[in-house]
Amino acid sequence: MSIAGEASRAIRMTLVLWVLTAIIYPLLILVVGLLFPYQANGSIVPNLQGQPAGSALIGQVFSSDRYFQSRPSTTNYSSFTDEERDPENVGQTTGVSGASNYAPSNPALLERIQGKDDPDPKNQIEGAIPQLNAAGIEPTADLVYTSGSSLDPHITLEAAEVQIARVAKARNFSPDEIVPLVNKHTQGRFLGIFGEPGVNVLRLNQELDVLEAAKK
Repeated sequence: MSIAGEASRAIRMTLVLWVLTAIIYPLLILVVGLLFPYQANGSIVPNLQGQPAGSALIGQVFSSDRYFQSRPSTTNYSSFTDEERDPENVGQTTGVSGASNYAPSNPALLERIQGKDDPDPKNQIEGAIPQLNAAGIEPTADLVYTSGSSLDPHITLEAAEVQIARVAKARNFSPDEIVPLVNKHTQGRFLGIFGEPGVNVLRLNQELDVLEAAKK
């Protein structure tokens, strides 16, 4: 093939790729966004006042007995405040995700799970298991260990079940009132085969507020 033919072919390929990537693909994404506005806007879950309470795709910390607890996060769900952020720890920069990658025998992991006593209060670590025990929650694997992304918004059914009695007592509910909500916000395996069923903590906690407001 001549140089002119090669140049013509290259120009045609460039034009085709430009149409695909600069016109067709953006238009396709725009159409998908218009068809699914909830997902396109980050799957935001509102509170009772209609204000954004968080995303159904990203976990967050719940410490009150009135709410189900999420699993721990090595990145604080990518939401460190200026006061909490350690300038020497790049893992605390917002917008990041990821696990600690500590080996099971790593002392830092054991301290995070079991706690650490120290004469200096600044060096003391409460530990996931003592914290759960103090809250009256039976420790389960996903309430002790972080997820691979540290952003997982789900807990296992087992982790939800061990918290039902605690939440019911705090809200003056019957456990039988909470079980249907847990089932409602349990998502099955991806495509029916991948992963395990998980309970979306934010959606469940929001539903608890709705139920309590309806009972007043």
